[in-house]
Amino acid sequence: MNAPGRPKGQPPTARADDGPVGAATPVASPCINVCRMNAASGWCEGCLRSLDEIAAWGRLDEHARRAVWAQLDPRRQQLAQTQAPIQPQTQAQKLTPAGPTPEPGRRGFPG
Repeated sequence: MNAPGRPKGQPPTARADDGPVGAATPVASPCINVCRMNAASGWCEGCLRSLDEIAAWGRLDEHARRAVWAQLDPRRQQLAQTQAPIQPQTQAQKLTPAGPTPEPGRRGFPG
């Protein structure tokens, strides 16, 4: 989600009215405290960085941090194209137990 006045894909320190971001502008971390790695993509579900990018962030110079930021919107678009939308479950689906239903007369079947 973008902060008001910030172009999509720009680091939080860049504002729409700032023009090009200069080398002296500090680049904030894209972390949004949703730290779960997606096994299929290898990216954090919150910030869309790889484990290597997350681990190296503190050592990266401003230019390298901006390079990471530049990859985040294309990753977000890629994930949006490859992931099917999540459909809400109906009440019946929520109440249905997972796995096969035991047959009557078999062990584990109530009644």
